[in-house]
Amino acid sequence: MKGLDELINRQEPGWDSVQQWLTNATNHVDVLVKDNNLAAQALIDLQVTTRSPLGAVVYETGGMLIDGGWLRILGSGHPELPRNPAVWTRILSQRHALQALLIADDVSGGFFALNGGGLGDDQGGIYYFAPDSLIWESLGVGYSGFLAWAFNGDLDTFYQTVRWHGWREEISSLSGNEVYSFFPFLWTEPTLPVTQRKRSRVSIEEHWTLSHELAQDLNQQQI
Repeated sequence: MKGLDELINRQEPGWDSVQQWLTNATNHVDVLVKDNNLAAQALIDLQVTTRSPLGAVVYETGGMLIDGGWLRILGSGHPELPRNPAVWTRILSQRHALQALLIADDVSGGFFALNGGGLGDDQGGIYYFAPDSLIWESLGVGYSGFLAWAFNGDLDTFYQTVRWHGWREEISSLSGNEVYSFFPFLWTEPTLPVTQRKRSRVSIEEHWTLSHELAQDLNQQQI
């Protein structure tokens, strides 16, 4: 285990690059203010230096809320987003082993992870666990590419099948530990519009557990 002094890179801080990307962002990004104690512990938990954008985001922010909080990038933790990547991944891996690091999620119940070798051959690539397929899908980018997409990508198109009229106002009161659960499930009746599905707020941990149990059952049925 490396100590904090070994993990903080003052010669080539990755935060300088991230700040430049934030300056040029076309999507709205709320950077949550860090708590110094949480930031230090989160970086030690992560064991990644601040020379990397991942280490920089975890150490320099409490997290980031993109597009009104629809997309949530994990930092060191904040009242609006009280999770950090290393601990959050460890908690969820107790029930479903995951050779990856959870780095972001969205209110529709999708999860983003940095592949540690368990999701595909492209170690270090970002994958998305899509709620409409219950499958980990490669996005074909690393962490820096993921930030570029989050800051500048066409999120309306990416999420067009799971957004509804008035979603922005509705999610403003959603906790950072909550997501929406849709019924019928998004992976069933694919042609059914989201406006014709019931939605309810559930804890993100509950949603993770149910989604992965369903995914496991589906995989067994397909064998």
